[in-house]
Parts: sequence; structure tokens; C-alpha cells
Amino acid sequence: MPAPPTGGHVSRLSRLALPWAVARLGFRRQFAYPQAALWGLITNSFFGLLRVAVLLALFGTRPQVAGYTPQDAITYTGLTQAFIMAFSLFGWFDFMRVIHRGEVTADLLRPASLLGFWAAQDAGRALGQLVLRGLPMLLIFQVIWGLNWPPGPLAWAQVVLSVLLAWACGFLFRFLVNCAAFWSPDAVGFGRFAWALLGLGCGFLMPLAFFPEGFRAVLAWTPFPAMLNTTVELWVGVTGGGAAWAALGTQLGWTVALLLACQVTLRAGLRRLEVAGG
Repeated sequence: MPAPPTGGHVSRLSRLALPWAVARLGFRRQFAYPQAALWGLITNSFFGLLRVAVLLALFGTRPQVAGYTPQDAITYTGLTQAFIMAFSLFGWFDFMRVIHRGEVTADLLRPASLLGFWAAQDAGRALGQLVLRGLPMLLIFQVIWGLNWPPGPLAWAQVVLSVLLAWACGFLFRFLVNCAAFWSPDAVGFGRFAWALLGLGCGFLMPLAFFPEGFRAVLAWTPFPAMLNTTVELWVGVTGGGAAWAALGTQLGWTVALLLACQVTLRAGLRRLEVAGG
């Protein structure tokens, strides 16, 4: 008869089981309101059509603009529309609300790190939104216009890795912004300003390659391009070869930097909560 697992093995398994269960619950929760997802998909499709019209008008008769062909621009629009909800590009205030309502104290009683718990929950939510609204959006764009797809296994592996890093980088930025609620009862305004910066800097409003070189140079010193633009450029092939690996390295570097910033800020915020009697 095999020996029962030791206490250390049980502890490690339980630490893995909780995030998995939280992520699975976050995924299943997205399917609770299918009609809302359907209407959201219809709305995103409508605005996607408008964005395609604007971008194609920008090209005029030119076959290429800043390395993008018209077909690349259509693919860019389809991708950015597909990732709106998965990456929460229009904002995320969930952790902020938990802090303001005082429910964060209950989260601290769970046998998991607070940051890890929320990361697992958001990972499940993001995957659910990608399945419900992201993949159908790509299918709609493929049927109407056709999309450019990564050309081979290596390109697909780079894109998948970039998607994971873009989500992680974006989640950590959103979590860091939400931590402002530890210090301000009106942190929502700060969050809205942050989401406006995110929408501009990540390349959602327009491909960053279309912006002036000086503006792109400034954005290169921020984490925003790593949250969407890098993934799009890898997908359409604007970034390839050694530059693709460098772009993935930049995404990873910003993810690690934001992780450290979240840990430091969260620790300071929880200390303030304890001092205040929370």
C-alpha cells in the first residue's frame, strides 16, 4: 500500500487547490448572465465596425502605414475588441470596493496570499470573458473581413506567452491602482484617470506605431504597451525575429516590476488599515 502524503505534500497541494478553485469559480461566474454577454458582444461588434472604417479611411490609397497593411489594421481592431473585457481595458474597481466596504479583512482570513487570491479570481474571469466574448469577436471579424493569423508554431507560442504576460501585467497595474483605496475614500476618480492613461498607452485607441516617434519613446518607459500593444504586434507580425523575444522580455520585466510594486504597496496599505483599527 502506498504511503499517505506527508504534511508538507498536503500543504503544498492545498495551496495549489485553493487558487485553482478560485480561478474556476471566477470562470464559471462569467456564464451566469449569457444575455448580458450577448448584448456586450453585439455592442463591441458595432464599435469594432466603426473603428475599422476609421482606420481604413486613414490608409486611403496607401498600401502600408507604419508597417501595418489594411489587413493588419483590421486584425488589430479585431484583437483589441476581443481583449476589451478579458483585459478589463475600460476599468476594474472590484478590489477597491472590497477595501471601501471593509470586506478586505475577510479576505485576509483565507489561507492564501491576498494578491494571489485576487490574481486567481481575475485569471478565471479573464478566461471566461475571452471564451464568451473574445473568441466570438475574432470569429465575426474572420467571417466579415478575414484576419491575419500567426504564421507558425513558434509565432503562436510567442503570441500565447504574450497574451499571458499582457494579462498579468494589466492585472497587476489594475490591482496597484485599486490599492489607492487604502489611502483615499474617493479613489474611484484616481482609477478613472488611470484607465484613461491605460487606454491611450496600451494601444487600444490606435496602434502605437501610428503615433509620433517622440510619444512612442515616452511610452516605451511605461508598462502600458506591454498590456496590449506588444501582443497585437506579435500577432500581426509587425514585431518578429529577435525583436519578438526582446518584446516578450520587456513584458516579463514590467510584470516582475509591477508585482514587486503591488507587494510593497499592499503591505503598506494593510499596515495603514491595522493602524486605523480595520
